[in-house]
Amino acid sequence: MPDTPLAGVYAILATTFHDDGSIDLDSQLRLVDFLLAEGAHGLGLFGNASEGYTLLNEERTELLKAIVRRVDGRVPLVVSTGHTGTDAAVRLSREAQDLGAQALMVLPPYFLRPDGDGIFFYFEAISKAISIPIMVQDAPLMSQVNLPPALLSRMAREIEHVRYAKIEAPPTAPKITAVREAAGDAMVLFGGLNGQFFIEEHERGSRGVMPGSDMTCMYASVWSKLEAGDTKAAWEVFMRALPLIRFELQPGRGVSAMKHNLNSAGIIASTRVRHPTTSLEPASIRELEALRTLLSRNGQP
Repeated sequence: MPDTPLAGVYAILATTFHDDGSIDLDSQLRLVDFLLAEGAHGLGLFGNASEGYTLLNEERTELLKAIVRRVDGRVPLVVSTGHTGTDAAVRLSREAQDLGAQALMVLPPYFLRPDGDGIFFYFEAISKAISIPIMVQDAPLMSQVNLPPALLSRMAREIEHVRYAKIEAPPTAPKITAVREAAGDAMVLFGGLNGQFFIEEHERGSRGVMPGSDMTCMYASVWSKLEAGDTKAAWEVFMRALPLIRFELQPGRGVSAMKHNLNSAGIIASTRVRHPTTSLEPASIRELEALRTLLSRNGQP
C-alpha cells in the first residue's frame, strides 16, 4: 500500500483519439500535464470516462507505459482492471501492477453476475495475485451488480488488498454512511458519478472524488475548501459548475461533452469518441458552448 493513503481529486483520464479513431498519444500526454497543473491529486485510467471498454489490450499497455513515464511518480495512478472473467481480471491486474499502477479500480463481473460469495472469490483471486491496493467500484447503474455494505465490509476485513471503494450506487451519500458504519476504518471511500454529490459525500466521510477530465481545477478548489472546513465557500464554487455537471451526467454523452470542453481549451486535438460512446449532435454542442460561456462569466475556476 502507498505510504500515504489515496485522497483528493483523482481525475479519470479521458483517452484521446485521432479523428480516425486511433490513439493520439501527443494529446494524451498534454492532457496528463494539464490535469496535474490543474491540481489533480492522482489519475484514474481506463475507467468509464476513459472509454476503457473500447480499448484493446495492446492499447492499454501502450498508454499505461507512456503515462507512467510522463507522470514519473508525481501522483498515484489508479488503473481499472475489472473484467467479465475472473482469470482475465487477475491477468489485467497483475500486468497493470507490473507496468507501474499504484492501485487498481476493479468493477465486479457484470456479464454473468455472481452472488455474494462469487464476488468475494473474484476480488480475493485478484488480491492474491498482486501487492497493491484494490478499489472496489460499486457502480450498479453500469454493472447491474449490487454490493451491499455488509459485503464491502467483509471484503475489506478479509481480503488483504481491498482497501478502497468508489461508491456510485445512488443515493450515494447514504451509502457512504452505511459502508462507513459497516466497515469502519477498514475501507476508505471515494465518490464518483462525476462528483455530483461530492460535498455531501465528503461531509459523510468520503476521502476523495473521481470525476472526468474537464473540471479538475474546480473540484480541486472545492476539495481544498472542504478540507479547510469552509463548506459554504465550497458550495459557492460547486454551484457555479452544477449546470455543466448536470449536462455531463446524460447517459452515454458525458465523455463527448468533456472532450469538446478539452478540445475548446486547446488541450486535445480531436473530440473523437469510440462507438458505442455517443457523440454530441450539433444542438447539444451549442448548449454545451452556452454553458461554457456562462461558467466563464461566473469566474468558474
